[in-house]
Amino acid sequence: MARSSVVCSLLLLAFLAGTASAITCGQVDSDLSSCLGYARKGGVIPPGCCAGVRTLNNLAKTTPDRQTACNCLKSLVNPSLGLNAAIVAGIPAKCGVNIPYPISMQTDCNKVR
Repeated sequence: MARSSVVCSLLLLAFLAGTASAITCGQVDSDLSSCLGYARKGGVIPPGCCAGVRTLNNLAKTTPDRQTACNCLKSLVNPSLGLNAAIVAGIPAKCGVNIPYPISMQTDCNKVR
């Protein structure tokens, strides 16, 4: 009986540790914070912005993580934030990063794999 409790506890810990690595919008915002000035006005893309884009792309390895990142990125092209949607959409390419979906309010993030 005690052995099965230990096994169950270890499985629960492994599950919780696995879910802790899930991407959040807070993480997306943090990784891309150095992109905000560029996303408003254009100009020269900051190296820190591209570093954040690469970090985020490297973290988004699972379908749920890519879908979460997609939804978070969609919120960045909301006109109320004052960011230029065309500039935001072009940031990954400017940084040499290929993401599997366009950054657009029309993107259906549920279809991202």
